[in-house]
Parts: sequence; C-alpha cells; structure tokens
Amino acid sequence: MDNRGLLQLFAWLSPSFPTGGFAYSHGLESAIADRLITDPETLRIWLGDVLIHGSGRNDAILLRSAYRASGDRKALNGIAELAAALSSSRERRSETLDQGASFVAAAAPWDPPELPKPVAYPVAVGALAARHGVDEDATTVAYLHAFAANLISAAVRLVPLGQNAGLRVLAALASSALGVMAESRTATLDEIGGCAFRSELAAMHHETLYTRLFRS
Repeated sequence: MDNRGLLQLFAWLSPSFPTGGFAYSHGLESAIADRLITDPETLRIWLGDVLIHGSGRNDAILLRSAYRASGDRKALNGIAELAAALSSSRERRSETLDQGASFVAAAAPWDPPELPKPVAYPVAVGALAARHGVDEDATTVAYLHAFAANLISAAVRLVPLGQNAGLRVLAALASSALGVMAESRTATLDEIGGCAFRSELAAMHHETLYTRLFRS
C-alpha cells in the first residue's frame, strides 16, 4: 500500500475523526459496574474475546464484504441490511448505525460512494477504502486496532486504569487483531456469528444502569 493509502487510514480511523466513538463503550460500562472487568488483565481477556469470538470478527467480515461489493449497489445494500439486522440490542444497533452515518458525513472530503441509509460503521469503512484502493488487509486490521483502542479508552476512564496500563492492553491485543484480520480474509457472510455472550448481555443490560457515562 502506498503512503497515500496510509494517510487515508490514519485520518479515517483516528480518534479525532468525528464518528462519536468516544460516546460508546460497547457494553463495557455495565460489565465494569458488575465487576466483570476490574483490572488490565480482565480487560485484555474481555476485549480479546470480543475481537476473536464476537463483534470484532463480525465487523471484519462485514468490512471485507463491503469492500469487495463496493461496485455492486444491490450487493452492498444487502450487506448493509444484514449488518443492521445483526445488532443484538437497541444500543448496539445505535452504536454501529450512528457511527456509520457520522463516518460517511465526515468523509465527505474523500468523496465516499453512494451508500444505503442506514449503514453500519464497518460497511461504510470498507466501501470507502475500496473506492480509494486502500489495501483491504490494512483497512481491516486498522479498523480492529481502532475498535480496541476506543474501548480501552473507555475502560481507562471507567475502571479506572492508568494510561500506561491501557497501552499495555492495546499492545497485548495486537496478535488478536492480526489473527482476526488473517482469519476473516477467506470468511464469507455465511460464517458470521459469535459466542461472546457476556459482551452481548452486558450491552443489553447497559440501558438499565441507574447512571451512565456512555450511550452503550
């Protein structure tokens, strides 16, 4: 991949890109409230499972599918509909669709392709990367890295953890992100699924918390 592609990924998946990701914890807030995550090690295990067995892997498959279907409007619409339907709870649906809409709006300077509305976040990222010829593997692993980094940032504030502890968790998750990137390369939409049940239940439980800092 050339340097232009790298710069595009740096911009699109930067914490400063206005998708509103800072407002979502993907259910971490309720897991922390329930004392399921209390330190760097329990956070590492939780996020590793989400990446490998949960929404991280599914998002990687959706992103790749959207990338490959970027020139086929009918196929892209079908992928977008599937991505929205996969959400296991109201907050998870809002998390991916709201970020997807914000991503498309913020990406206007890069001339994003026409996308269905609503569109899930990984679908929007995959379609835009394909339009600009940004490497598919690089886009996938960069997305997974940004996904993990955003959730670690939430945990740093919620547990709380120190910044250095959060960075150690991020470094430890690199092999998980690379593994999901490699495994998803040959995966199809028929292979979407997961068994990160505690993460899904935490997301459902989140809306019942008495006090909340995050929207999911």
